[in-house]
Amino acid sequence: MISIVVLFGDGIGPEVVTQGARVLEAVFERSKLRFEIRRALIGGEAIDQAGSPLPDETLAYCRRADAILLGAVGGPQWDKHPGNVRPEQGLLRLRKELGLYANLRPVKPHPALLSVSPLKPEVIQGVDLLVVRELTGGIYFGDKIREEDRAVDTCTYTVDEVKRIVRFAAALARSRKRKLLSVDKANVLETSRLWRQTTERVMGAEYPDVELSHLLVDAAAMHLLRRPAEFDVMVTENMFGDILTDEASMIAGSLGMLPSASIGSGKQGLYEPIHGSAPDIAGRGVANPFGTILSVALLLRYSLDLPAQALAVEQAVSDVIESGILPGDVAVSGGRAASTLEVGDAVVEALFRRSP
Repeated sequence: MISIVVLFGDGIGPEVVTQGARVLEAVFERSKLRFEIRRALIGGEAIDQAGSPLPDETLAYCRRADAILLGAVGGPQWDKHPGNVRPEQGLLRLRKELGLYANLRPVKPHPALLSVSPLKPEVIQGVDLLVVRELTGGIYFGDKIREEDRAVDTCTYTVDEVKRIVRFAAALARSRKRKLLSVDKANVLETSRLWRQTTERVMGAEYPDVELSHLLVDAAAMHLLRRPAEFDVMVTENMFGDILTDEASMIAGSLGMLPSASIGSGKQGLYEPIHGSAPDIAGRGVANPFGTILSVALLLRYSLDLPAQALAVEQAVSDVIESGILPGDVAVSGGRAASTLEVGDAVVEALFRRSP
């Protein structure tokens, strides 16, 4: 029995996750797999209903699940919640509690959407890069101090934390073009100097067949837009990875197009689009579900070992894009924008035309 926990979250989360869950159910039913999908609370929705951004019940369900599908968390209505309780704390704690230290964010623009990107088509032609972001360390998890006239956020990394994420990224690079780019700020930050030195030791001793290069994060941000097709696998720390992948979404045309997978030492993973809760468009039925549906493909591939089904989902998404059924954020100029539901319907229909 396959066990999946669905976390709708806030804003457009319920809208996009509903479509992702429909696709997942269609895959299971077509493959004649026994499954259960359980909904649980997280984020602002959980604060309102249970008083905590990650209720104990949700964490218990997630611990037992094979995989978790998440929408998004957060919104302005929780910015001044008593006790400084924020929806994002639930997501950060969930990643930490489950040991999901590696965040995979593939960036591969669809040929039919090259004109949607603000970058020139010739610049993004052939881009196929994978960002591996360290997910449970760094400044997001460091000590925090807030006083009336000052605030402190501490960035901390250990050698072991760097080793495990570099090994994870290097193994992926070995299965692709055998090129790994490490991004840091070693000219300024002590944590980055530790990162670079540790990376070089790991790669030299364990992955001599993978070519290692380094870029400072500001240079990486520039070259990501200037020559993105030259990148293959990029590994970086938590905050840098968060920022760079949001930037990379412009290569694909929209934040709504990019999926992600958060994985630890086992098969269990958390899968979500990289976008936020987008409260300004919530409830209007116009959110782009492609990122969530492509996250379902990653779930099938990495947590459930169903590569054929994962590929079928990705091909179904490609079929829908090529047919011109596109949500507003990537709709081709002059074309009618499809609703979230229409896009989901089209992907399910395309999936049923494919095998397995």
